[in-house]
Amino acid sequence: MPDADTPSAKRLGELTRLFLRLGLTAFGGPAAHIAMMHDEVVRRRGWISDERFVDLIGATNLIPGPNSTELAIYLGWDRGRGRGLVIAGLCFIAPAALIVGGLAWVYVTYGDTPALEGVLYGIKPVVIAIVAHALATLIPTVAKTRLLAVLTAGAVAVYLLGLNELIVLAIGGATAAGVRGIRQMRAQRLSVWLPVAAVTTDVELGRLFLTFLKIGAVLYGSGYVLLAFLQGELVERHGWITSQQLLDAVSIGQVTPGPVFTTATFVGFLTAGFWGAVVATVGIFLPSFLFVALLTRLVDRMRASATLSAVLDGVNAAAIGLMAGVSAQLAGDALVDPLTVTLAGAAGVALWRTRLNSAWLIAGGAAVGVIHTMAV
Repeated sequence: MPDADTPSAKRLGELTRLFLRLGLTAFGGPAAHIAMMHDEVVRRRGWISDERFVDLIGATNLIPGPNSTELAIYLGWDRGRGRGLVIAGLCFIAPAALIVGGLAWVYVTYGDTPALEGVLYGIKPVVIAIVAHALATLIPTVAKTRLLAVLTAGAVAVYLLGLNELIVLAIGGATAAGVRGIRQMRAQRLSVWLPVAAVTTDVELGRLFLTFLKIGAVLYGSGYVLLAFLQGELVERHGWITSQQLLDAVSIGQVTPGPVFTTATFVGFLTAGFWGAVVATVGIFLPSFLFVALLTRLVDRMRASATLSAVLDGVNAAAIGLMAGVSAQLAGDALVDPLTVTLAGAAGVALWRTRLNSAWLIAGGAAVGVIHTMAV
């Protein structure tokens, strides 16, 4: 937590450098982003504790929008208050948006995007190691009682069976609060809480902005949920792009660093060129800044209430369980041969035995992947 309400220039500079680097190197989706942030702000810098970090994970899972981006925004608030909130969010989003915007231009101009298979081949197993290392630290933090350990394990199981993420989080929070209520009822009264085509320039920028603003304000869940929302709004309702263009946009959002929601940048460019990319990006991310600004006033109050604290503990356990479940799925896609298994193992050893920055591991994995692809 900041020592004073007015953050120092040094702290704001630290936030700028850290989240610009994460925006350029955080491949692998939200679970990987969260793991890299944990490595940077807890393990390497000691800005906050593991307990505080998992509270922020749980809290950002309660609001709509891209959760790893919202975690970055909240970490900016914790370190630099209002200016830190804006700096961390913009620095995390901007590099990815610029990369995706550039690829959108290539896509529109040449009808294709540069091959990224080699880079991803090497990066994916390293990302698995980074996430596994973070989980090994965070699981003992959230599973601090037998109940929370069961909730964490249960969240992994039901997520892998296909249960919706929001339902998993709700069950976690409600169960923890319910058990606390039953225990409290024995001594005192019961308390109840409810918890590729040419660019089309005829799309009005105002409509484009409002469409993405609405999506950013109501969307929960993963990039696949984003795909469903964009299919309904942009392909079926407005007819601005085709289903194939949408799949290409989501693919680019997933294989580039930073938030998957930069898919909006790609779609905006397809529909209305440069300014379309700008307004779509601003529209989909603006609600996250507003939600986190409101959330900063609530988390500490939740911890001050015994019942709401139990809800947050349950949500935290479910959120880490979801992170583990997603990682298990990603591992099946990343660890495909002896080389990728070796990469993951080497990265894991480096994380456990050294304080090497995870960005260097990502860069090393990318280099190995490119060399491997060129060799075959």
